[in-house]
Amino acid sequence: MNIRIAEAKDAKIIHDLMIRAFTEYKNMPASSSALDETEQSVANDLNNGERAMISYMDGVPCGVVRFELKEDALYFFRLSVAPEFQRRGVARALLAEMEDYALMNGLQKIQCKVRMNMEKNMKLYMSAGYAKYNQSILELNGVSLDVAWMEKELTPVKEGTSDLPVLNA
Repeated sequence: MNIRIAEAKDAKIIHDLMIRAFTEYKNMPASSSALDETEQSVANDLNNGERAMISYMDGVPCGVVRFELKEDALYFFRLSVAPEFQRRGVARALLAEMEDYALMNGLQKIQCKVRMNMEKNMKLYMSAGYAKYNQSILELNGVSLDVAWMEKELTPVKEGTSDLPVLNA
């Protein structure tokens, strides 16, 4: 698997992967707002400071995650794996790469929000070392959703022990 930092010109790939991954939530009472995004809105976000990573298997885009560097944490969202690549370690590889990216950019926390009724997503993050640090209610299309705010504390890499470059794309 290969993972790289995305650019605005990758908006079509990012949008396609995101839509394919989030389509499974299409018929839920409060479907994800990810399904309302467009290729252009993704490109605009990337041009305005948002970042993304795309994973590839055998040269085929299979997963993506979008994120922002905050003052004290890397905050990620829209972790998306194409259905045919799910349960093959793509999400975990993207999480690990983001952790390395956060550390190499001086951040020691990584955060996300997840709907608590999405049990497989909650289990994924908890098994990767994330813990719920807050909870809120999101009102979406007249439906109240419990949202867990998840966080993982990262252990800083000792000087000279990593070959990863600092990526300030």
